[in-house]
Amino acid sequence: MTFTTENQPGVCATPSPATRGFVFNHSMLRVKDPAVSLDFYTRVMGMRLLRKLDFPEMSFSLYFLGRPEDGAAPDDEGDRTRWTFSQRGVLELTHNWGTESQADFKYHDGNAQPQGFGHICFSVPDLDVAVAWFDENQVTYVKRPDQGKMKDVAFIKDPDGYWIEIVEPARLTRLGRPAAP
Repeated sequence: MTFTTENQPGVCATPSPATRGFVFNHSMLRVKDPAVSLDFYTRVMGMRLLRKLDFPEMSFSLYFLGRPEDGAAPDDEGDRTRWTFSQRGVLELTHNWGTESQADFKYHDGNAQPQGFGHICFSVPDLDVAVAWFDENQVTYVKRPDQGKMKDVAFIKDPDGYWIEIVEPARLTRLGRPAAP
């Protein structure tokens, strides 16, 4: 039998055919300074800027980042916009103009009180190599993989203080299971 979903209270085991083709496209984070955040997400996290959209009448810009599998996005801006909104796992950075020049400006990271949003997550092929790369780039840690009760999971911070979970899927087969006697 093919796996479709875990059964838990509230889970709809058979989604409506009306939802066929629905794809999780992106999640959005507000950023203070796009140059600082773009450097972090493209240089440190290896993402690519897929599309930038400016909205001068509302004084904000959107930056869509991702890791396209085939690496080939359309050159035409309209086609690339359509293509960007058809991808999976896109990160949208929203910059409200002027925040970069406000010294004390800061967004709520969702982990301070009152809590709400928690984190985004990147899976990596080798956690030890990723940690060495983050150390080389002086990334701030919330938790290293050997700290706390949940081993083999790291949490780092982006320039705006948002938490990013870092996991190596091969190390997580026992996650959430009782410890062996």
